[in-house]
Amino acid sequence: MLQIQVKTFSEISTTELYAILQLRSEVFVVEQDCVYQDIDYKDQKAIHILGYKNEKLIAYTRIFKPGDYFNDASIGRVVVAENQRKFGYGFVIMQHSIKAVKEYFNETTIKISAQKYLKNFYESLDFEQIGEEYLEDNIPHIPMIKK
Repeated sequence: MLQIQVKTFSEISTTELYAILQLRSEVFVVEQDCVYQDIDYKDQKAIHILGYKNEKLIAYTRIFKPGDYFNDASIGRVVVAENQRKFGYGFVIMQHSIKAVKEYFNETTIKISAQKYLKNFYESLDFEQIGEEYLEDNIPHIPMIKK
């Protein structure tokens, strides 16, 4: 069972921030072998969705109100620890993120920059591709939107 916490940047403790950055680095930098600037000064504007299992952070996203990342509200840095993906926690953390966008920003239109190989996963959450594939940090991405 995934325990969800929703926090602003100022509500995140240093221990929680360390766990967030560790998980993002573990997946986006090490596992995906991608050197990129994860710490982008956007975390301060985001609402953070944290998913805990047995008191360990294993899933995470950050959400933005319209204009803070894209023109529409958005969800980004979607991550689940590799050894936890088989349990469907990606779907759970995204459902909570979509709900948080509605609750915090009163928005239902959400734009994401999705890694292309996850297209079917995001389509299962009612996102649809709205543009051409592009490279972001040498990884194929596609723009997707949920209305």
